[in-house]
Amino acid sequence: MKTIITAVTLAATAFAFGQRTKPGEQFIPVNTIFSTETTPLTFKLGDFFGENAVLDSLVDMHFNQLSYGERVGQLLMPAVGRYGQEYSKIERLTQEGKIGGVLMLNGSKVQFANWIKDLNAINDSLNYLPFLYSADAEPSLINRKISGTPTIQKANTLQTKAEVIKCAQEISDELTEIGINYNFAPVVDMSPNKTVGWRSFGHEPDSVISWSSEFIQQTQSNNIIATAKHFPGHGYVTGDTHKQLVYIDGELKELHNYPGLIADSVLSIMVAHIAVKNNPTYNTNDMPATTSKKIVTDLLRDSLNFEGLIVTDAMNMGGVRNVDKAEVLAVQAGCDILLMPLDADLAHQRLLGLYSLDEDFRNQVNTACKRIIRAKIAMGLMH
Repeated sequence: MKTIITAVTLAATAFAFGQRTKPGEQFIPVNTIFSTETTPLTFKLGDFFGENAVLDSLVDMHFNQLSYGERVGQLLMPAVGRYGQEYSKIERLTQEGKIGGVLMLNGSKVQFANWIKDLNAINDSLNYLPFLYSADAEPSLINRKISGTPTIQKANTLQTKAEVIKCAQEISDELTEIGINYNFAPVVDMSPNKTVGWRSFGHEPDSVISWSSEFIQQTQSNNIIATAKHFPGHGYVTGDTHKQLVYIDGELKELHNYPGLIADSVLSIMVAHIAVKNNPTYNTNDMPATTSKKIVTDLLRDSLNFEGLIVTDAMNMGGVRNVDKAEVLAVQAGCDILLMPLDADLAHQRLLGLYSLDEDFRNQVNTACKRIIRAKIAMGLMH
C-alpha cells in the first residue's frame, strides 16, 4: 500500500513514535519543511543521492527517535556464519540494539534466510530499525560464501559485458531470495596481486572500470547496494591484508578506477587495510588506510566527492587487528560502517563512551548514522 505523507502526518508520526532516549540524553524534535501538498512516500536507491526534502525529514525523524546507544549501534556490522559469531551472540546484540546490520559469512542459503527472518522479527517486535544484511557475493566468491547457490562464473573468466550483467543478475536473484540487501562486490582492483586479482574483472586493462560499472548498475537496479572495493587499490601491493599490513609504495595507481564509478552512483565503497608510504600527500604513517583521515575523508570523501556509504574491510584482519582502538580511529577517519569488529560489545562501549563526551566525534557518528538510515529508507526497508 502506498503511504501518503504531508507536513501534518509526518509531525504526527514523529510524535506517535515517541522518544526512545534514555535519562540525561537530549531529544531533538524533528523539523519538517513541507507544503500542504501530499507527496507519495516512495523511494528508490538512486534517491540516496541529491536533494530530497521528504527523505531528509524522514531521516531526521528516525534518527531523533534513537538513543545514543542505538545511534552508535547503526555503525556496527558483525558477521554470523562459519567464520563469524555464533548466532546466539548476534541475536543478543540485536535485542540490545547494539548493531545496525549483519554480514552473512560462510553458511547455507537456507540457514541465512532463516536467520534473517528471525532477526527481522526481533527488530520488528522491539521497534528497532531494520538491518542491512550483507554478503561477499562476488562472482568469484559467492559459491564459497553461500552454499546452495547455483554455480556462478568467476569474475576473471568473464569475457563480455553481457556476461557481467547476466552474472550480476543471477547473484542479485540469489541475494533477494535470501533477504540480503547489501553486496560487497565488485572488486575493482587490477589483476597483479594474487590475493584479489582472480576476483576482479582485471584480466583485460580496459575491462575493470566499465565492467564494474555494469555489475554495479545491474545490482542496484535490483534494490541491492553494490560496493566498489578495495579502496585506494589492492592490485599493485605485495602481500595479503588478511594476514598483515601491506603497503602502497608511492603513487596511488588505482585511483582512476573510482571517479567513473562514483559518477555512476555506486552506493558503497570499501576501504582496505592498506598503508601508504613514500607519498607526501597521502602517507598514512604505517597505519592502515581505514584509520587514516587523509585517505577516507580528504581523498575519498572530499577530493573524489563520494557521498555514499564508506565501509571498512573486516576489522579482524591482520592489517588492522593489532591497532589499538581501531574502531574509534576508523570512525574518526570518516568510515560509516565498521565491518566485523573484533569484539562488537567492546567496540560499542568505546564508541558510545566517546560519543557521550566528545562533540566532534558525536557529530561524526551522527552523520554516519544518518547516511545509514538514508540508505535504509531509500531501499524501502522503512518509511
